[in-house]
Amino acid sequence: MKVDVLTVFPEMFDGPMNTSMLAIAQRKGLFTFRAHNLRDWTHDRHRTTDDEPYGGGQGLLMKCEPIFEALDELESETFDPTPATTVFFTPVGTSFDQDMAKHLSALPRLIMVCGHYEGFDERVYERADLRLSLGDYVLTGGELAAMVVCDAVVRLIPGVLGDDASALDESFEDGLLEYPQYTRPATYRGLEVPPVLLSGDHAKIRAWRREQAVLRTARLRPDLLAGATLTDAERELVSSLLDDETTGATREGD
Repeated sequence: MKVDVLTVFPEMFDGPMNTSMLAIAQRKGLFTFRAHNLRDWTHDRHRTTDDEPYGGGQGLLMKCEPIFEALDELESETFDPTPATTVFFTPVGTSFDQDMAKHLSALPRLIMVCGHYEGFDERVYERADLRLSLGDYVLTGGELAAMVVCDAVVRLIPGVLGDDASALDESFEDGLLEYPQYTRPATYRGLEVPPVLLSGDHAKIRAWRREQAVLRTARLRPDLLAGATLTDAERELVSSLLDDETTGATREGD
């Protein structure tokens, strides 16, 4: 996979892209990253990428000319013949989640455009294949969002992780949060590892982990259950848990 990022702060990517799994993926030749300074496509001596909005209002907007010209060049075959999907980060975008990360990980090339100030001149979205949002909050710029998306996407590329199966056994992969995990020592400050994990009985361990994943999701992220595939027994387990917690809350209120 190839990722190009358009930004006014390309230096922000130096550390994250050269550390941990992103660095390993590049060394393996599975991931290529390039950060481009949007100011390289400006034509005034101040290298201006922003301006005041028409009609008045607070703040500044990212100008459309540098973005259009940069995309013209980055999407051209003379720069790179690999077909690209152009992504803009914006609060009005589709929410980024694990399913979206999987979708993007299968694409050959992404061009991510990072905004700043009060956002983009609306006309730049004519060049968007996809608009993404990390959540219902506002960041200073799109750089951190681009880093998050890169990390989530690149780790799903086959061969990046030491054990490809590890990407299949984690939160959100089956619509549930991941089950609790433990490592040595078995006892620490009076806190015990669940005995089933020390039993060596792999069938019981799998059953326990599944049950814990269902219960944890029901307690902490019940909104995820609507999209999870549960057995009848698991749905009864969730219903029983919720009934118990409702009863307990009522008793405390009394």
